[in-house]
Amino acid sequence: MHAGPDRQATTLGVGFARRARLRAQTRIHQRSRASIAENLRFVSRHVLLTGFEPFGSHSTNPSELLVRSLEGRIVGGRLIRGRVFPVESSSLRGRLETALSEERPEFAIGLGYAPGRTALALERVSVNVLDFAIPDASGATRKNEAVRPGGPDAYLSTVPLDEIERAWTSAGVPGYVSDSAGTYLCNQWLYEALSLTSQTNPTIPVGFIHVPALPAQAAQLGAANTPSMTVELMVKGIETAIEALGQWIASKPAAQPQPAADKLWIPGGLAKR
Repeated sequence: MHAGPDRQATTLGVGFARRARLRAQTRIHQRSRASIAENLRFVSRHVLLTGFEPFGSHSTNPSELLVRSLEGRIVGGRLIRGRVFPVESSSLRGRLETALSEERPEFAIGLGYAPGRTALALERVSVNVLDFAIPDASGATRKNEAVRPGGPDAYLSTVPLDEIERAWTSAGVPGYVSDSAGTYLCNQWLYEALSLTSQTNPTIPVGFIHVPALPAQAAQLGAANTPSMTVELMVKGIETAIEALGQWIASKPAAQPQPAADKLWIPGGLAKR
């Protein structure tokens, strides 16, 4: 059965309209991508956000998911640069030093997975101790060893703890200030990052946030004893922390210009220009 002329014309008209809409949508998408790329050229401030790969018996690390979700976004006027590190103690300082040197962020936030935590946990302090029986990615364990032999016993976080906690409360995100980052690689990350940035000019605030299990992980670990949080709420919490930190930095008096120096700081030391 053949369609009459009127029906053929209608079909052709519908096809033409559909193709026109597709072409228009494509042009809009291309303009949108170009606009985003153009906007990124003018974002001079950025934050380094890091997470860890899966470790031990955990096939998924929520901190990695969060970094992948937030990488490339602009939050609080700052572009998020993401890095995900293997859970390997021996290489962690070098990887972190490279990330800080390459990115030169306005501030840095580390994320790590801590099943059993009841909410987002903003760490107050890191200690100069490595002590863990769960092997890292290289198979290494540590027993009462120093993160940095001869280093300070502890470093205090340099982000505004109270401001971030209040921002979480206002945003409806469960979160609190924690007084122990443990003695595994999350504690090491915070200690190494604070060590590397202790003499930077300008100052690079550094903080670390432990995240709880995802709902599916809690179901596997035992829901009765494993608090959980959705990745969407965690993302909101990290964005809120970045915004609060950015507002805190903006509220501080502008740093006085420093005299010209003949050396340029890089993490781990000074290099001549």
